[in-house]
Amino acid sequence: MISLRNVQATDLEQLLSIENEGFSIEEAATKEAFVDRIKLISDTFIVAEKEGEILGYINGPIIDQPYITDDLFEDIKENPKTGGYQSILGLAVSKNARNLGIAKALLEKMESLVGENDRKGITLTCKRELVPFYEKLGFVSHGLSESQHGGASWFNLVKFREDKN
Repeated sequence: MISLRNVQATDLEQLLSIENEGFSIEEAATKEAFVDRIKLISDTFIVAEKEGEILGYINGPIIDQPYITDDLFEDIKENPKTGGYQSILGLAVSKNARNLGIAKALLEKMESLVGENDRKGITLTCKRELVPFYEKLGFVSHGLSESQHGGASWFNLVKFREDKN
């Protein structure tokens, strides 16, 4: 059985391993970035775990605007209690645990936090080939992002909270 929980400092090494499986060297978060995220935004840093092994994770700070900017990958601040947009800076699943619905479960957990904390919605960037995956989960593509993170081309995807007018 897979369980979802908030990140803990002891998760760091497993998280870095999954990060480096899922992202290029240029795109992957650094150890320092993970330490900051664990310390400052553990309320929006969720891991999927089975029998002590981390299978995947999702994380990101609360931001004021509907699109992610590159500075967020370097400078994280504590989350406000309510309001704003839930950004997703990282969503990754271990290679040996893919196609089991873990990414979807992590996104659904984040979506429930959006509702509980009166956020406006969820925002993320992804590569072109992942746009259809997110669209199936209710995200809307807002086109090419200004992000140049890792030297790649990214697309803005947003999912507004359904009960938010």
